[in-house]
Amino acid sequence: MPRYDFRTPRLFVDLALAAGREVLLDRGQANYLRNVLRLGRGDDVLLFNGRDGEWGASLASSDKRLATLVVGPRLRAQPPAGDLHFLFAPLKHARLDYMVQKAVEMGASLLQPVITRHTQVTRFNLHRMRANVIEAAQQCGVLAVPDVAEPIAIDRVADGRDRLLIFCDERAEVTDPVVALKAVQPAAVQPLAVLIGPEGGFTDAERAALLERPRVVRIALGPRILRADTAAVAAMAVVQAVLGDWRGST
Repeated sequence: MPRYDFRTPRLFVDLALAAGREVLLDRGQANYLRNVLRLGRGDDVLLFNGRDGEWGASLASSDKRLATLVVGPRLRAQPPAGDLHFLFAPLKHARLDYMVQKAVEMGASLLQPVITRHTQVTRFNLHRMRANVIEAAQQCGVLAVPDVAEPIAIDRVADGRDRLLIFCDERAEVTDPVVALKAVQPAAVQPLAVLIGPEGGFTDAERAALLERPRVVRIALGPRILRADTAAVAAMAVVQAVLGDWRGST
């Protein structure tokens, strides 16, 4: 596992980063550093923007509303971008927050809400979802911040042909997900997408449309029925282990 600095506070800033640059934080970030973490002038902070790697910085000035950081050396280079899309039927509030955060931790490069016949929630806050993405990246040492896409209908997923779709379905004929994924030809592995349906399951029509895709693998997730947020973590873990970036990692 890579050695990250988890003791120094990390902040995402949507600005270009370079040694010597001064970064003015927004009011929320200033409050977090000064009033929550109780940092003072000269204390260290890590900065990243999802493009330029991770940089050391120090708190140059702060008051109750504003804080300025001076950027120091780059500590980690930006890793190559992954290409794993996470497609999911939205859930309610806290469970959606949890699922989004775990998808970031598991290496998703895009979060794509999908509206199905049995989706529980069709109206949700994309701004809140993006905030959860950034929070998860800050806490877990992630440098490549996933995009959050506008929701799409399930039929648009069925029409997509640009990547291998790993479709989680309790009706899968091969009950062992590792066996099903290992049957995929290596040349067909990248790029990937993982689809998690609603807790009410896919309709027969939705399932049939997905199975008509030329590049689809249907997997089960073991002998127990999992809630959608649990299924998301299980599916991402097995996909990363068999076909994704966990292979050969040290």
